[in-house]
Amino acid sequence: MRRWFILTVGLIAQATTCSFLYGLPFLIPALEADHGLSLTTASLLISAPLLGLLGALIAWGAAADRFGERTVMTIGLALTGVLLLASLALPGFVLFGAGLLLAGACAASVNAASGRVVLGWFSARERGLAMGIRQTAQPVGVGIAAASLPPLAAAHGFATAVALPAVLCLMSAVLVWFVVVDPPRPPRTVAAATSPYTGPSATTLVRLHAASAMLVIPQFVSATFAVTYLVSSRGWSPIAAGQLVAVVQVVGAGGRILAGVWSDRAESRMRPMRLIAVFALASMVSWAVGDALDSWLAVAALVTALVVTVTDNGLGFTATAELAGPFWAGRALGVQNTGQNVAAMAAAPLFSTLIIAFGYPVALLLAAVFPAAGAVLTPVAGESAARVDAVEVEVRP
Repeated sequence: MRRWFILTVGLIAQATTCSFLYGLPFLIPALEADHGLSLTTASLLISAPLLGLLGALIAWGAAADRFGERTVMTIGLALTGVLLLASLALPGFVLFGAGLLLAGACAASVNAASGRVVLGWFSARERGLAMGIRQTAQPVGVGIAAASLPPLAAAHGFATAVALPAVLCLMSAVLVWFVVVDPPRPPRTVAAATSPYTGPSATTLVRLHAASAMLVIPQFVSATFAVTYLVSSRGWSPIAAGQLVAVVQVVGAGGRILAGVWSDRAESRMRPMRLIAVFALASMVSWAVGDALDSWLAVAALVTALVVTVTDNGLGFTATAELAGPFWAGRALGVQNTGQNVAAMAAAPLFSTLIIAFGYPVALLLAAVFPAAGAVLTPVAGESAARVDAVEVEVRP
């Protein structure tokens, strides 16, 4: 039972940081109305934590490999909370943005370390399920932010709203310190400690990173433009469109768990991941065709894309940890996460430009190229040959 408690706390910690990292966009109206910032300035400000995250993922992964998950998560969460609160006391939005950037860099600690906990405490037969549950943290965190931050800002101001995720991070740090236990590791042999990027698994691991980055593109294209598309092209009201997307997010979170169970039973992460890439390709093409024909197919395909395109996340993370092994998993997960976040940040501006210039059908067909590339890059053949099994632990009640 202990490993399930540790997974639950890891999920809580990840959801807490996600409520900060991905929840600040919900405060853009407050920045515009209460502080007179332009949309461009407010958008740059709330992007600062993500820039900090990108710059620190690999370093925190290395720290988790060296010092253990419990220490890294506790320190990272505590620093995130303290820096967020401290940034609210800084004069001017430039310094406030710098504080957000540093807080985002500290929040990156949870991304790599919580993944290592799953690697260490769960066997290969349960690891896909466990990582699928862990990957639901992002929609959970975004849901917490969506439900709490705008009402807090409206009732008590922007600073109070930002203080909420800061306090949640501090509380999560205490919870991690008292509940999480670092999993045991095998003896540190020369072979086990060798970088997986120089050994026989190097090509497989690099292809996995590339495939995962490709598969992030349709995920963020569908999530970013879903509401806008339904309102502008299908005549939906913003409230109805938002409600649909919110419900579909919950379904997508369940899809991540089911994909993990599928990979456990198939004894493969890559075969399900490749099939999901094919389904993502089909959904994006169907969305483009449906829009070109002004058909109901467009909405059905959009809903399908919103669900299908998020289900591979846990598979890529689990496979990365397994291929890297227990002494390099943190750094490898940092590389994996960095590549995905870079692709995600590029998706919105690139495809907004394409939609404006050529319309949705052309832009969506171009977006479909990325899951096609992901399907080709997914290293199914090299998975079993290159995998370095993570430590198996005796499960105790």
